[in-house]
Amino acid sequence: MRKIYLYARFQRFWHWMQAFIIFGLLFTGMEVHGLFRVMGYEAAFNVHNYLAVALLSFIVMAFFWYITTGDFRQYLTEGNLVEKIMMQARYYVIGIFRNEPHPFKKNEISRLNPLQRITYLMLTLVGLPLQVVFGFIYYYFNELVALGMDPDWLEPVAHIHTLLAYMLVGFVVMHVYMTTTGHTVTSNIKAMITGWEEVED
Repeated sequence: MRKIYLYARFQRFWHWMQAFIIFGLLFTGMEVHGLFRVMGYEAAFNVHNYLAVALLSFIVMAFFWYITTGDFRQYLTEGNLVEKIMMQARYYVIGIFRNEPHPFKKNEISRLNPLQRITYLMLTLVGLPLQVVFGFIYYYFNELVALGMDPDWLEPVAHIHTLLAYMLVGFVVMHVYMTTTGHTVTSNIKAMITGWEEVED
């Protein structure tokens, strides 16, 4: 095993702030839907909208950071992507329980396996932006109707926003579980706190 520096300060800051914002959005969103009462509807509604703006700001910051630093290369994959994703999926489903070696080794140039690359890319480029867009459409629906939007779109927009939220919950649950699959249960969490991680030679 050797220790390498995988996560820069901004990456760690962005990761934990995004986690805080997403949990806040899920919490306030559930209260807005009436699943429980802690803050009160109006406060939960306002905090939810402030957090949505914060999430959008962090997405823009992340894009700027990835492009200016060249770290977007982490998401580029050479060779047969589908084959590599299947290899990684097989490892998570079967290999990890047989103590098989990881099919892809982390290093300073490539810290994400193929399945992580496609998942995080889809979340950042598609999932979160769509969630924000439908949230803002929902928030400004009356104004958009005044500009000519069909008022019958309200229910579909609300349903899509809620569906995306449930999908985000699923991602968070899986992501938290996957953090326990390092060489120790807490090694991945420690790496996202310190930036350093022990990897196989």
